Amino acid sequence: MDLEAALGAAAARSERVVASALSGVGGPIPAPMLYAISGGKALRAFLTIESAKLFKIDPNVAEKSAAAIECLHAYSLVHDDLPCMDDDDLRRGQPTVHRKWDEATAVLAGDALQTLAFELVAQTDVTDQARLDLTISLAQASGVRGMVGGQAADIAAETARVALTLDQIIALQKGKTGALIEWSAMAGARMAQADTTPLQTYGDCLGLAFQIADDVLDVEGDAETVGKAVGKDAEAGKATFVSLLGLDGAKRRAADLVTQACDALSGYSEDAELLKDAAQFVVARRH
Repeated sequence: MDLEAALGAAAARSERVVASALSGVGGPIPAPMLYAISGGKALRAFLTIESAKLFKIDPNVAEKSAAAIECLHAYSLVHDDLPCMDDDDLRRGQPTVHRKWDEATAVLAGDALQTLAFELVAQTDVTDQARLDLTISLAQASGVRGMVGGQAADIAAETARVALTLDQIIALQKGKTGALIEWSAMAGARMAQADTTPLQTYGDCLGLAFQIADDVLDVEGDAETVGKAVGKDAEAGKATFVSLLGLDGAKRRAADLVTQACDALSGYSEDAELLKDAAQFVVARRH
């Protein structure tokens, strides 16, 4: 299976798990929840499933955790798009949830996706200790120590009198973007109760490269291809990897991070080829 097929399979698998979990649930919230998790790259679900394969864990076992991280990611996007944050009209080339429905529905759909994530990860069919590790680490990666903390720092930076330094941006993005990617990369090792160090290095480098690529796309991309508004960082005078390193410098930093990510997988031989391909994809993508 090539990378494109593997990403598609991970997306289909995680969407199927979520649809099954919501089957029979009434009310207005399941529809926007399913809408929010559809149409993305499913990179985090892919990383969860592929990292599990390194330890001979079947995708059928890993799929609940893969769906969980997609729910967590989708919730973050739904809330990030709200008028009180980034105020975006488009996500993945479609109207954002609060535009297609309304703000209250978007808030509740995001809340429900977040709680469903923990319901699903807690159902992963591994040992009790592994399930506990997965659940606690997901809470840490998504909360004030990770994604939420990074998002709060990003919002604060928009009105700060002094622009962030490169080190501050790296720290911010390791939370906002990197924490969930790193969790996904380490999920397989946690399921197997194995050493997480190589996959933590891989996930850390991948997450930072992903954010640098996003900053580059905000400069070079077009809204139709990217699937969301572009040029907003420069318009807001926001400090980014591109503004601090320059376009070419940012691309070189991303390429170096991809090399480091792939080197971290050297102990897994051919089993890690798709994960290496994913690292290359992160900086070559156009959306």
